[in-house]
Amino acid sequence: MRKFTVTTTEDFEADTAEEAALLMYQRLSRQPAPLQFAVADGTGIAATVLLEQHEADAFAEIDHTADPGNW
Repeated sequence: MRKFTVTTTEDFEADTAEEAALLMYQRLSRQPAPLQFAVADGTGIAATVLLEQHEADAFAEIDHTADPGNW
């Protein structure tokens, strides 16, 4: 199985990095997860991925750790 680094970006005005991180945590705990991500593989090549809300929700409802393809 390949490894990927997935990041999302949100801009916050804050006095410190910790406060900005806390604001991001607050945003994630109160609002739906973001749908746009930057995804990089092991070579560092990045691509932008924009998820469809209904497909992302359907995927999130399934326990993919039970899939033998993930073992």
